[in-house]
Amino acid sequence: MTSLDSFKCKKTLKVGAKTYVYYSLPTAEKNGLKGISKLPYSMKVLLENLLRNEDGRSVKKADIVAVSKWLRKKSLEHEIAFRPARVLMQDFTGVPAVVDLAAMRNAMQKLGGDAEKINPLVPVDLVIDHSVIVNFFGDNKAFGKNVTEEYKQNQERYEFLKWGQKAFSCAGSSLVSQVASASTSWLRTPTPSSVRGRFSSRTFS
Repeated sequence: MTSLDSFKCKKTLKVGAKTYVYYSLPTAEKNGLKGISKLPYSMKVLLENLLRNEDGRSVKKADIVAVSKWLRKKSLEHEIAFRPARVLMQDFTGVPAVVDLAAMRNAMQKLGGDAEKINPLVPVDLVIDHSVIVNFFGDNKAFGKNVTEEYKQNQERYEFLKWGQKAFSCAGSSLVSQVASASTSWLRTPTPSSVRGRFSSRTFS
C-alpha cells in the first residue's frame, strides 16, 4: 500500500543493492507537524506508523495531526488505527481469530462476494499449543502412543488450522508449535494413581 504522504516526508535509504522506504519525522516536522521532535519515543513510533499507512480511510491526515498535538495536554482522546508490521497470537486467542475469518468468508460467499478477499492485513504468527497427556506409561513405546493419542484427540483442530495456514494469503504468516512436555513422578503406592503427569517445560519448534 502506498501512503498518501500528506506531509511529503517519504524518503529512501539505499543499503548495498537494496533500497528501503521510510517516513522521516524531521521532514514531516518541517512540512507542518510542528514540535513532533519533542514527542516521547513511543509516540514517535505511533506517528511514523500513521505516516507510513496513511490511506485516507483507516488512517487520515486528521489522525496524524491529532497525534502530533499530544504534547499540548500530554493526553489524546482520538482513536487511531495502529498497524503493526507483524502479529504474534497465542493459541487461546489465535484459534478463535481463524474461526472468525473462516466465518466471514462463509458470509461473503453466501452474499455472492469473493471470499478470497477476506484475509489478515498484516503477517500473523500463530502459536499452537501441543499438550501431551500421559495416558500410557511404563514401557519404551509409551511416548509414541501418547503422541498418537494427542493427534487423534485434536485431529479436527489441527486440520482446520492447516487449512487456515494455506487459505489466508498474507505473506510471512506461519504456525509455530509450542510443546508442553510432561514429566513423570513416581510415588511408592500400589495404586494406579502412582503415576502423575506434570507439565514441566515448554519448547518452540
